[in-house]
Amino acid sequence: MAYQTINPFTNEVVKTYANATPEEIENALALGDERYHAWRQEPIADRAQILHRIAALMRDHKDQLAKIATIDMGKLFTESQGEVELCAMIADYYADHGADLLAPTPITTQATGDAEIEKQATGIVMAVEPWNFPYYQIMRVFAPNFMVGNPMILKHASNTPGSAAAFEQLVNEANAPRGTFKNLFLSYDQIGDIIADPRVQGVALTGSKRGGQAVAKAAGENLKKNSMELGGSDAFIVLADADIDEAVNLAWRVRLYNAGQVCTSSKRFIVADSLYDQFVAALKEKFQAMVPGDPMDDQTTLAPMNSKRAKEKLQDQVDRAITGGATVAYDNEPIDLPGQFFQPTILTDIQPDNPLFYEEMFGPVAQVYRVADDQAAIDLANNSELGLGGIVFSGDPVHGKQVAQQIETGMVFVNTFLSSLPELPFGGVKGSGYGREMSSLGLMAFVNEKLVVTAQKPDYQNGAGGLVIL
Repeated sequence: MAYQTINPFTNEVVKTYANATPEEIENALALGDERYHAWRQEPIADRAQILHRIAALMRDHKDQLAKIATIDMGKLFTESQGEVELCAMIADYYADHGADLLAPTPITTQATGDAEIEKQATGIVMAVEPWNFPYYQIMRVFAPNFMVGNPMILKHASNTPGSAAAFEQLVNEANAPRGTFKNLFLSYDQIGDIIADPRVQGVALTGSKRGGQAVAKAAGENLKKNSMELGGSDAFIVLADADIDEAVNLAWRVRLYNAGQVCTSSKRFIVADSLYDQFVAALKEKFQAMVPGDPMDDQTTLAPMNSKRAKEKLQDQVDRAITGGATVAYDNEPIDLPGQFFQPTILTDIQPDNPLFYEEMFGPVAQVYRVADDQAAIDLANNSELGLGGIVFSGDPVHGKQVAQQIETGMVFVNTFLSSLPELPFGGVKGSGYGREMSSLGLMAFVNEKLVVTAQKPDYQNGAGGLVIL
């Protein structure tokens, strides 16, 4: 596996990185295991201070870090800046709340003595992360596990090595103890070897269904706890009582943010029959107004896709959808620029027998569906192999919530962006994976929730009396 930064705007090969050696892998495991055992004897407050330093350094180096991410995978510089700030927010959140969230939980019990659940670290966490948010994907695993006391080894995407290296440098600059975090440029076989190592006790992956299946299989064979976030084909439901202008003003933003390369980006727009024609016409106007160009330029509103491979895959999907009966309601013409640009596209008339009906389109393509009523919208939204997130837009928030509660996903937002914030749990159901990141749920992903019962003096009577059955 070649780790290279290829600027998606210029197609220039910026830098190539060497794969990790067996010696580097063993050193990372040994140092991580050493750090895990050391942290068990150290106060959590020490880690909170370091995590705050990491947050401060991210803000201090925001523009530098943002430029690295933009060159790595092409997103707008302003979006990269926002990603860096979000990472700092996540670090601060867990630094501020980690100790309280990890405090023992008392249990009222009939057992003799005081019972509580203690939250303890388990060991090294192996994280396999994608390219689309090259810092955020790392931070949402790193920050909670850092507070827990689980060191982390990272295998990042092969096209964002610069961001992975920059994150590691930042952790080191914050004077985090050695063994805290290690980025390794790994092959697929090396990933399996690391998962099998007994010093690794957790595996977190965000990525494709295929990648998730391979990593989950390796984790399962080695009885390692794992969490999987495997993408989504999120529905954006526009109910008949919605304000069409407000709905479209949100719709184009959520579809084209990060050039449409977001697992929680709305991809299927399910619109009430009475608003359908207006919605398609207004969405087309918004797509026409996009300005492709240098993602470092503030005037650019459409960034290139992350790679030539991703652009070609998306074009193949669009072509197959059209062959299968879909209608192009708005453009699918090439953009006359050297970078990996993809013209925003609107597809309609996609039927369940279309080969693309169940596929996730990871780029600036909107699929728009017409439905007769709320139940038809709910049924169509749930007719998916994936179940990550979704948005419901309604003129009545109560009505919108009633519909949202019937959507089979891990997250639904009514009349607003699907937001990723440190206090909100992130994750899905069905083919979108399992487990949660962020919030208190993400903090507990790789924690040993250990029962401890303490009797003030020896008590043999209750056990002998048959109250305890093993």
